Amino acid sequence: MQATVKTYDATTRSGSVYLDNGTELPFGTAAFDAGPLRLLRSGQRVNIVMSGDRITYITLSTFPLPATPE
Repeated sequence: MQATVKTYDATTRSGSVYLDNGTELPFGTAAFDAGPLRLLRSGQRVNIVMSGDRITYITLSTFPLPATPE
């Protein structure tokens, strides 16, 4: 699923994204650390993986998402 970074705090490695429908979702340190990123900027397009209503993985839209079991 794609989203746009709203906020990112480099100290806590957490922030929030906007989904394309305007919904804002927070992401925590674990979701950021699961991916290969070092930082994010507001306005960047990202890919996210969700588990229920929680973001579990975030990466740039040009990077592949991890394989998920079917």
